[in-house]
Amino acid sequence: MRPTDQLRPIEITRHYLSGSPGSVLYRCGETVVLCTASVQEGVPPWMAGRGKGWVTAEYNMLPNSTAPRKPRERQGKVDGRTTEIQRLIGRSMRAVIDLEALGERSVTVDCDVLQADGGTRTAAITGGFIALVDAISAVMPGRVWATAGAQGHGESGGGPIRDSVAAVSVGVVDGISYLDLDYALDHRAEVDMNVVMTGGGRFVEIQGCGEEATFDQEQLHALLGLAGQGIRALTERQCGALASAPN
Repeated sequence: MRPTDQLRPIEITRHYLSGSPGSVLYRCGETVVLCTASVQEGVPPWMAGRGKGWVTAEYNMLPNSTAPRKPRERQGKVDGRTTEIQRLIGRSMRAVIDLEALGERSVTVDCDVLQADGGTRTAAITGGFIALVDAISAVMPGRVWATAGAQGHGESGGGPIRDSVAAVSVGVVDGISYLDLDYALDHRAEVDMNVVMTGGGRFVEIQGCGEEATFDQEQLHALLGLAGQGIRALTERQCGALASAPN
């Protein structure tokens, strides 16, 4: 049994697919997500002529990523949960992107859950950011980061990525605060929360609720502190993966 304040084991494999400029196989415990990112010239019609880019995301769970089998989502028949998660991923990526520095380019981050054991949306955000960096690097070599030396990279600066972003779940199970809930913990949680933060420690989004329970301000502060600890560890793993030679 892992300590309550410890992340699940993480494995990050960059450049997992040869056909995508940014592709990451991200594993946290038994949850496995394939994150890919691609860049296209041009933006949606409603943004054309503004001199700004756009970043969006799509999320999907493969049929046998969970049991029982999840039916495939067909065009126009995306369920509410999928829509909510892919909007969350898109917001999280845009929070750390300077869209003007990106120029009139569109970036799509695709997150496909191969195996689900809790925390698929947080894994998609954390792995998706690494894929995003690699994809932008392919079209803007040498000027990915907005600030020279950002995230340990000795680039000249002026790029579109202002900071990193990662996400983690926290919750209260049997009165105890836990970091990074797997399914066994998640389905028993009295309080469940997903926290998205930048590498600089700023919040992007907090999603939290009680499940037939309530929580007070002291518990909220404790959970946010635990999430911040987890995000710092995830940021270190992201930076380490991006600083290393591709797998």
